[in-house]
Formats: sequence, C-alpha cells, structure tokens
Amino acid sequence: MKLDYAYTDLANLFDHHSPEQDLTVIRSVAFDSRRISNGDGVLFFALEGVFRDGHNFIQDAYEKGVRYFIVSKPGYTENLTDAKEIVVENTYSSLQALAKHHRNCFSCPVVAITGSNGKTTVKEWLSHLLGEQFNVARSPKSYNSRLGVAVSLLELTENTDVAIIEVGVPGKGEMRQLKEMIQPTHGILTSFGSAHREVFDTAEEHLNEKLILFEEVDHFLYPESIQGLMISTGRFVPNSRHEDLLKELSFTDSMSRQNARLAVSMALELGIDSKQLPESIRELNALALRLESYDGIHGNTIINDTYNLDNDSLRLSLGYQLANANDKKRIVIVGLSEKNEARENEIREIIESFDPSEFHFHYPDEQFEYSYQNSCILIKGTRAAKMEQIARNFKQQNHQTFLEIDLTAVRHNINFHKSKLKEDTKLLCMVKASSYGSDARTMGKFLEGMGVDYLGVAYVDEGVELRKSGIKAPILVMNCEESAFAQCIEYSLEPAIFSLQQLNTFIVELINQSRDHYPIHIKLETGMNRLGFAKEKLPALIDLIKGQPEIYIKSIYSHLAESDIENSEFTRGQIDTFNILADQLDNEFAYSIMRHILNSTGVQNYPSAQLDMVRLGIGMYGASTDEHLRPAVSWYSSISQIKKVEKGESVGYSRSFFAETPMEIAIVPVGYADGFRRSLGQGNGGVYIKGNYCKTVGNVCMDMIMVDVTGLQVNEGDSVELIGEHHSIVAFAKALDTIPYEVMTSFSKRVHRVFLDK
Repeated sequence: MKLDYAYTDLANLFDHHSPEQDLTVIRSVAFDSRRISNGDGVLFFALEGVFRDGHNFIQDAYEKGVRYFIVSKPGYTENLTDAKEIVVENTYSSLQALAKHHRNCFSCPVVAITGSNGKTTVKEWLSHLLGEQFNVARSPKSYNSRLGVAVSLLELTENTDVAIIEVGVPGKGEMRQLKEMIQPTHGILTSFGSAHREVFDTAEEHLNEKLILFEEVDHFLYPESIQGLMISTGRFVPNSRHEDLLKELSFTDSMSRQNARLAVSMALELGIDSKQLPESIRELNALALRLESYDGIHGNTIINDTYNLDNDSLRLSLGYQLANANDKKRIVIVGLSEKNEARENEIREIIESFDPSEFHFHYPDEQFEYSYQNSCILIKGTRAAKMEQIARNFKQQNHQTFLEIDLTAVRHNINFHKSKLKEDTKLLCMVKASSYGSDARTMGKFLEGMGVDYLGVAYVDEGVELRKSGIKAPILVMNCEESAFAQCIEYSLEPAIFSLQQLNTFIVELINQSRDHYPIHIKLETGMNRLGFAKEKLPALIDLIKGQPEIYIKSIYSHLAESDIENSEFTRGQIDTFNILADQLDNEFAYSIMRHILNSTGVQNYPSAQLDMVRLGIGMYGASTDEHLRPAVSWYSSISQIKKVEKGESVGYSRSFFAETPMEIAIVPVGYADGFRRSLGQGNGGVYIKGNYCKTVGNVCMDMIMVDVTGLQVNEGDSVELIGEHHSIVAFAKALDTIPYEVMTSFSKRVHRVFLDK
C-alpha cells in the first residue's frame, strides 16, 4: 500500500477540523497491530469486530511507532506523547469512506467479481491473463468482505492499469454500499448457488442483492449456466465460447472451464492482445490461494507461499508472517526466477518495509545452504524459481500422508456460531486431545489471535503445552488431576472442580504456595452422570468456598447429554436443573459468576440457553451435515506404486483377496497405524483418486492399503483423497460405524499436519 495523503487532509475528509495543520504524509493504513513493523506514516483504524476491539490495541500500535489513530471511543491516546486521534462515529464506515475517496482519484477500469463460487479463481486467472500487458492491482487472496474490499481499493496507484476487486455478499442491503465504494466499470458474476443463502428470505432476493453490484457497469458477464435466471443486464458467455483457446487449459472439469471462459472473455473486453492468450492459458494452474504453515526441522515454523511473487501477495505473506511469528526470528527467503530478477530492488523495498530479522534472494540452480533454528521462515517465489523443493527440505517429516487443516474454514465456522450469540456472550474453544487431532499449539495460537475469550483442555499437561508455546489466554482444565495441581497453579491454569475432596486438596496446594483468590470453575451434575456436584452436595461446597480466601468461583458449568437433538425434553430439563442449581450458588456470593452449558450443537439447537459463555469443540471444524459450516479437515496421501494383478493372484496379508479377473491396484502409504482402520479393508472402505471412488483390496496393512484402479488413467504420485471434497469426515466416520470425534482424535502423530489460511 502506497498512499500519499497529508494527515490534515484526511482529518478534513472525516470532518475532524484540527486547530493546527499537520502535513505528515500518511503512506498506509493498519487495523491489526500484530502486522505493523514500522509505524512511521501509518494511520491506525481501531476497528470493533466480533471478537476484539481495536481500541484495546492502540498502545501496541503506538509502541511500534504509530502516532495517528482513527477511533470511535475518545481518550485512548490521551496519555500517549505525540499521538493524535480523529474521533468518528464508526471506524469501519470511515475506512470505507477513505477507500471510496481513494478510488475516485483513479480512472482506470475496475472489474468487480462476485458469485457463490469461483470468485477467487476467476480473479486470479484474469489477473494472470492481463499481467503480461497491464499493471494489475487486485484483491489479495480472498479479501472479499467489506473490510477486504476497502483494503483492496487502497492498493490502487497511479501506475495501475486495471483493478480487479473480489466482492462477497455481506448481508441484506449492504451490496449497494460496496458498489458505491468500488464504482466498478466491468463486472463478472461467476455463479449463483446456495452459499450464504441463509441471510436472505428467498433465492430471488439473494440474486438481486448480488446484481446491485452491476447496475451501472459498462461490461457485465455471467456464465451460460445461469442464463435462465432473472438477469436483465449484461450478457452471458456461452459454453461453446473460446473452445479453441481452452484446448491449452489443463483442467477438464466443467467449473474450471467455466471460470476460464469468464476470465478469457473479460481479458479480451479489456483489450488484451489475443496472441498472448494461448501461452498464458497454458500457464494457468490450480492456484494455491492460501498460505501453508507447518512445523519444520530444528524447531522452525515454515510458511510456504511458493506459487507467485506479485507485490500484493508478497505483502500479504509478509504481514501473515509478522502476525504469526510470535517471539521467533523472522526469516524471509525469496526465489527469483529469470523473469523476476529485474524486480529485485522493488521486492527488496517491500521486504525491508516489514523489517524481518534477515532475508535472502535465492536463484534457480543455486545451492541451498541456509540453516536456521527456532525461526519463522517465509518461503516465497514462483514455481519457476523452484522454491517448492526448498520448502519441502524444511519439512519435519516426509511421510506422503498428511492432514490439511483449513484455518479459513475454522474461522468461518467460529464466526457462524458467534452470529447465533448475543454480543456479550463469551466464547470458549476446546483444544483438548491435541485440538481434536489437529495440533493444540497451532490451533491455540490461532484461536488466541482470533480473540476468543477462553481455551479449554482436558488435562493439565495439555494446558502446560499451550503455556510453553507462548499462549496467554485463560485456560480451563476440565479434568484437573490432584497429582498435577502444582503445575496447574505454576502455569496459571484454571481447574474445573467436581468434588469436595478434589477441592480440599487443591486448597491445600494453594496454601502451600501462599496463593489466594485463585479462580476455579464448578462442574454441576445435571443428568450426564459423569463428573460434577449433585444438588445435595451444594451446601457443603458453599460452606467450604466461603471459608477459604484462597479461591473464588469464576464460572459454573455443566454438560448436555443430547444437545444434538432439537427440542429434547431431557435437554430442556437439564438446562432448567442447571439454572436452579446455579442460582443456589450465585445467591450465596457477592461477586459475579459466569454460567455455561452449551456446546457446538447446543448453540444451534438451544440458543436461548447461551447464558454467559458457550463452548465450541468439533463444531469449529465443520464436522457435521450442517450446510452452513465448512469442512476444515482433509486427509490426503499419494500413490506409491501401481501393479497389475492377474486372475487368480492374491493381494495382501492372509491372502484374503483373490482377483477374479485381471486388474490394476494402487498401493497407498496409509494404514491402520495412521487411523485408516482394518475394518475398512476388503472393499468396506475406499479412497478417491481423480474423482473416482476406488475400493480397498485385501486387508488394510499397518502402513499401507491397496485399492482397485482398474481402467482408470492414474499414475504413481497422483493425489489420493481419504477425507475431503468427495468423501466427508461424516461419511468416513459412518463407514467406520463411529463419529467424527473418534476419527479426528485417531489420526497418528506421524501424519504430517499442514495448516492453510486462504
């Protein structure tokens, strides 16, 4: 972002008239203090979001050099020397006003892209097609919210030939505000489906909201597949269009080809030289619209973004590294291909603006000699620069089988649950059992960064692991064993108390450590018949707590036995019992005590019982049939070998399978030691390869399976989907006659975890 506004001019834009002129040049805006490396010339917007209030991070931004702030709550800067604040009614609206003002400074074509699916792919492909001839500014990654749109518009410069802005549908009545901010000259509607339909009363209302974006554009395109809808403007792109050019496209699926037709059609509208298109289309690939992060060797954290090297994506990657490095050194390794060598100084300037610990340029065929420990390493570049191999060299393990955890989906699922809650209802996210098999440290840091109020674990050692990784958020320990009380206190963990004996022992430990006023959480028995205080134990519990200054009650909670059943009479009875018992406790103490009883499904089925806090667990990962949630966990491997099996030959241990006809099998390096159970052998389970379901052949081995690929055009090294787009975790669990909880917590530690953030 390269702005060039005098602070005084911006103050006037926001109707804030200062008695003195300040001609300091504002060169960029920020709203996340974690992503600020040098605050000189930065204007900080204190945005109020679902989980956090930007005003609480003004001090952090100030310490990083920021001196100019847009706030809606005055007074946060009054004790900060040289700090200046502009008080506005709504900081989001002010950021949008600045974006609209900035947009008005340029006359270049602006392409707005929206749709239920394919927005980001069409945007990235169109940018690639235009890139050889035009200087393109585009929304980074999938920045399509009202905040993302504003930030994207602020990337326009005097050198921009074409801007491409991706736009999501935020809700009823909000698209017009986005349209007025973007003022698009060109538009693409990629598709129309049920995504985000839940906020609209009808499909027609949903479509009309999208079409507002294109009311005044000069050139509006949409695919033939939605031609029959009530669209009165623009023109559709026939399925037969550009077939000669699409011969160069490596994808054969209908959606990819539809996206390519739209991108090619708009590129031609914008004046691209058609002679360049065949080569550009050949270069289109399955763009990795995400950042991969994973544990590397020698205690390093690796951020792999080795797919492109345009300025916008480089800034985004550097900002992501800055926000997630915690206390680790920030190392940046950028691969320069021959095509990008001329941009070395430009790229160096961008990197230096983020002030990493060190950075290096790496050239094709140059020997790799870098060695780091306990660092956060960003590896950036293009395929031509061969940076993918360098990223692989840093991996902690090379097992071909790996889990993908999509943090974007997790974020969406948390926000969906949060949308069901009152503004002041707190959120506790469970990260027990290594965060349901994903990785507790990574998920803990991610959730803390989102601003959730509490983390929850099952045992003290899980909480200690989080504290040692630098997590400072409050942590509730559900099953605090007496042998771990000392560690619980040492690491400031908050125990759940479920018996008088347990409480007595914990108080003794507090006395031994000379601690008082320590928070505890009281677990009540309301019908689950597990841990917890029954009604008759409450008088003794109250007497004990009143007489011990070492403790105080932070919260009272219980568990629902069947929250997944709507309008359950038993569950309603549990909720009523809980509130009666909680009242009995609450009435005995002068201070405020939180209450919580709902889990993920409880939030959706019993929202009236949200009380002071709710607890999200597997619902964060979208492991359900609820169409509003996005699956966040995928499981992949690859083909190690393909073999021909003749009629009458056996396959696998115990010779339990004999080929009835000649066949081909693929050997996949995943077995029951990884979580692919033996019960899925003998054709009871299978995998997807290139969209085809391939049944298991013979018994599942400890480290591998054999699957039938007869008649399929597959090769060694091809990707194998165990859980993903074609085979959900719900379906996988059903095949095992179990639930997604057990599937997720059964993934072996040797299965590599890759975290994606789109």
